[in-house]
Amino acid sequence: MPDTITAPTPASAGAAEADVRIEDDASPLVRLIGRTLRDSARTGHAVDILTRPAGTVAIRSHDTSQAATISFGGDGIDISSGVPDEPDAAVTVDLDARFAPTAAPSGDADLAGGVLKALTPPLPGWRDAAQRFWEATRSLPGVPDVLIAVTEGPEGLEQVVLGEGPTQYLIAGAPETLAGVFCGADDLFAVLSSGALGIRGTLSQLSVMTGASWKVRYDV
Repeated sequence: MPDTITAPTPASAGAAEADVRIEDDASPLVRLIGRTLRDSARTGHAVDILTRPAGTVAIRSHDTSQAATISFGGDGIDISSGVPDEPDAAVTVDLDARFAPTAAPSGDADLAGGVLKALTPPLPGWRDAAQRFWEATRSLPGVPDVLIAVTEGPEGLEQVVLGEGPTQYLIAGAPETLAGVFCGADDLFAVLSSGALGIRGTLSQLSVMTGASWKVRYDV
């Protein structure tokens, strides 16, 4: 029998005040930042920085040319590609390590620290994350009929089974690893390449599920 899925935790009352907007035809980095800040807003994380009235922070990838700017204003937050000549703060981060900084921030240290905090919302429970992932991706062409998530708990193996039908895809890992992949904080293929995740399925299913993880990660 599938495990019971608990309802997601509702956002705090102040979180709705943060209106996060991205530019048209947004780059993957802009989408990633936007989705992450919306996750923080939804869960009431780092509300103080998300609702600040002014400030610009440049976000740069440590190993690619990707860059974006977060602009705070009285009516919300705008995220755009590129970096202005003189942002108030700048941070260089590892995009495959949940925005972990790879160098000391420049400019306004408090603003940079607040943004880094906002870019690392707490992970949901792996069960909730699996449910949300399934709801967001189950209708994509080629997605298997059944998704099985397996982890090792205090009392042995635990699993969640979502969907029904003849085709199945199994993903196994530590609870935090599963939560990170299912909520979009981590890229499925990158985590798989690191050896922290195990799968059971066909190569074509892996391709489809990688695309599904990108849908969640980049909110497309």
